[in-house]
This record gives sequence, structure tokens and C-alpha cells, in this order.
Amino acid sequence: MESAYLYVRVSTDEQKRKGYSLAEQEERLLKHCEINNIKVTEIFREDFSAKDFNRPEWKKLINIIKRNRNRPPENILFLKWDRFSRSIEYAYQMMGILRNLNVKAMAIDQPIDFEVPESIVMLAVYLSIPEAENNRRGLNTSDGMRRAKKMGRWSGKAPIGYANFTALDGKKFIAPKQPAADHIKWSFHQLAKGTFTINQVWKMACTNGFECGKSNFWKLIRNQAYCGIVTIPSSKHEKLEFVKGIHEPLISESMFHDVQTLLNSRRKVTGNKENLISSFPLRGFLLCPICHRKLTGSISHGKRLKYGYYHCTASKCKGRLRSENLNESYERELKKIHLKPQVYELFDLVLEDENIYTTRRMHVNDRKFILDQISKQELLIAKARKFYLNEKIEFDDFSQLKKESNDNLNHLNSQLKAITTKLVDSNKNNNVWSQTGSDIFQSYINQGVEGKRKIISLFTPSEINLFNKSLQPLQLNKTLSLIVDYRETQNGLVPLVTNIVYPYNHNLNKKHIENANITLPKN
Repeated sequence: MESAYLYVRVSTDEQKRKGYSLAEQEERLLKHCEINNIKVTEIFREDFSAKDFNRPEWKKLINIIKRNRNRPPENILFLKWDRFSRSIEYAYQMMGILRNLNVKAMAIDQPIDFEVPESIVMLAVYLSIPEAENNRRGLNTSDGMRRAKKMGRWSGKAPIGYANFTALDGKKFIAPKQPAADHIKWSFHQLAKGTFTINQVWKMACTNGFECGKSNFWKLIRNQAYCGIVTIPSSKHEKLEFVKGIHEPLISESMFHDVQTLLNSRRKVTGNKENLISSFPLRGFLLCPICHRKLTGSISHGKRLKYGYYHCTASKCKGRLRSENLNESYERELKKIHLKPQVYELFDLVLEDENIYTTRRMHVNDRKFILDQISKQELLIAKARKFYLNEKIEFDDFSQLKKESNDNLNHLNSQLKAITTKLVDSNKNNNVWSQTGSDIFQSYINQGVEGKRKIISLFTPSEINLFNKSLQPLQLNKTLSLIVDYRETQNGLVPLVTNIVYPYNHNLNKKHIENANITLPKN
């Protein structure tokens, strides 16, 4: 009696299109074996695509055959050749492997007599028809997806921050999915500031609860779908196109392009990743007292401790000073700088115009946007309820739509509560500038390396006194002499500082100066 392995295979799309089933194939194969007196060794059932032979059950079958090479010839029976493979190339390769294992592949509905040379032609026909059918189906699918993209529809799986939905008319669309959508908005806003690197923004977003891998985040910030653009890739007869999508964008096009410009620029956005050592904030601002070259900084390793030094960049110069002494000397000079009392009124006016009103306006716009989204969700629920009552949709579809809308409403209401709290706080925040403890030294010690160097660029250190290893009085510009006093200098002079705008970085315009009753010198 001959023996054979039975192999039945089906893929999900074939079940929908042709009504294939594993049970039907298995029943016909068993009946064939019974009629032809064939012993069934084992049955393998597969639910996998036949584009190649990387299938779990097929690999299991081959491994069983390889374990017992000293056996009589056997067959692998299946219904049709498209159950075996839908690729001519892989099919012939596998048939060669089976031939070396003393096994034949046979289709009971499309029998081939391998003893007849002309049967090779028939085999090629049987194997080429499934491949041609696959290629035609793939071409029709790609054409359909291209037509959908030209209409502004997103085809395929929704990107991160969106979810796939089906409208009441049966058409597919994507819509923002919370809270991932808010995390993506926040990430783009942080990148647009230009103060953080991509990795820093990704880590902060993950800390806030955003679930996204590093590689996916790098792809995400380059995806134009988030500003409402659908990309149509180039083909053999058509060029690359960009179409305005019908889905709701998470950010504006201008913000997306600003972020891309920052990412593509040659200027490396270092953010908080300084290449400066925190022990040497004055590096690059100090001049060697011997050769007048710029001093750099480095760490010297002693027997027990490490010591920081500012030293000359010239190879033959021996200028070298302890960093602790110069840093402390600079801080002592900063303690002598104080803002005049009249300046606080000026800063109040600047912050009131540039900070409070801007922030309040932003909160008002955000609250208006959230209320609009809540109205849309409530309208969607009302429409779904109307369709359900008119028996246009099933109860399960109505329940799913209602659940999704309620989830979105809960998230929007929590956002509305948070933005309302911020709006109330901004209205209460009238006195934004306090005179208590607001001096240059206090601002300096609270900064990181980058912030300290910005302050140093405003209050530049002068020459170094080699006798006491300290700094001479700071070099200050007298343009805004009515803003800052520099007291207790060694030579009895009171030099005055230039634009003290750090850390707020606001430009002082004429209106603010007039309102604060301050007069600037003519020069």
C-alpha cells in the first residue's frame, strides 16, 4: 500500500473570495486516498499565504521527512497546485528539494504524470496561473489604493496617533486616537522650538506616557500625514504627488515644515547635550594673561582628587589657573550687579504684553478648539442614534460607535478641565515680576552650563590678575545705564551694563520704556 502526507492550505482572503475551507479540502483528499488504497501518514493543516514556503506547517512537514531518509518513496497530496505554491520560482526549487528526499508533490484535481516529458508544459501552466492571478490582484489593489489617495483618503494601516474607522456609508477613514495624538502634537511643538534633540523629545514624550519606539518616532516626525498631507508615491507613468487629505491634521503645515527645516539644517541642535564641561563655564571668554590667547579648560588627575584648570591653547605658553578660583571670582563680580527699582515696572509691562496676554490667548484658542471637538463628537453620537432608530445600522455597530465617541468625549472633557484651570491661573497671575531675590547672580547660579554662558556673554570677564588669581572688574557696556548698577568696583567706577534681557529674551520697545517713565541715553 502506498503512503502519503496530506497537505491542506487556505488563506483568509481566499476563504472570503472563493469559499475555500480546510475541512472541505481534507474531506476530498481522504476520499481520494480511500478510493486509491493510499495510507494517510499524517495531515498538515495550514492557514498561511503561499507566496513562499516560509510556512509553519510546511516546514514541520519537511523536517519530519528529513528525519527518516531510509524510507520508501512517499507522496505529498494536495487539492490543486495553487495549494502548493503561487510562485513558479519557489515551486520548482521546492520540487527539487522533495526529489532529493525521494518525495513527490501531487495535486489530485490537476494530476501530472512526471514520466511523460510533455507533462512539464502542463505543470508550468498549472503553476503560472496562480502567480498571474496574484500579480493581477496586487495590481488592482495598488491601483485602488492610488485612486483613494488621490481623493485624499488614507489607505492602509493608520499611522501612530490615528485609528482606522468605517463611516456610516461604509467608507474607510482615519481619525485622531487619544492620547497618542496629543503626545505627537506636543512632540512637534517641542521640536519646533529648536532647543531639544530628537532623542530628548522622544524620551520626554515616553516619560509622559507616549508608547512609541525610537525608530518609529524618527519616522513619525518625517510623516506628512500629521499635517494633513497624503503622499502618492511615484509610479512608472506618474510622478510623486502630494494631496490634501480629508483626515483631521494634528499640526499645521507651517509647523511641520519648520520642524523639517530644523532637522535638515546643517546646524546641529544640541539642546541640553552640551559639549562643555560644567566645571568650565568661562571657557572661551577668558584670555591668557601671558600671551593673550583664549583659555580652554581641562581636568587634571591628582593622586586622590581631580582638579580643574583653565589653561592656554598655545603649546609653549605655561598659562594655567585653577578653575574654582576664577569661577568664584566671576560670581563675586556678579553679586555687585543689581537692577534698579524702576526697572521692575518696565519688566512688568514687557511680560504683561509678551507673556501673559499671549499665554491667555493660546489657552482661549485651545479651549475653543476642544469645545468644537466635543460638539462634533456629540453630533456624531446623535447621527448614529438616528441611523440606529431608522434601522440603517445594526446594534453592534451603534454600540461600537457610541463607545468610541464616549471615550473621545471623556478625554476631551479632561483636556477642557485642564485648560480651564490654566486659563483661571493666568488671569490671577497679574504680578508676574517680584523684586525679591531677582538679581543677576541668583539667575546665574540657577542655570545650566548653556544658560550660564549666555549670561557670561552679556557680562564679559576682563583681564586676569596674576597676583591674586582673580578677575578684574567685568567689561560692561553703558548703553542701558539706567537699568543695571555695577557697585563696589575696585577702581571706584560704576560701569553700567548693556541689554539685560536674559532669561526672558524680550525686546524692549519704545512703548514699554515710555510707560515705565525711563529715559535712554541718546547714543
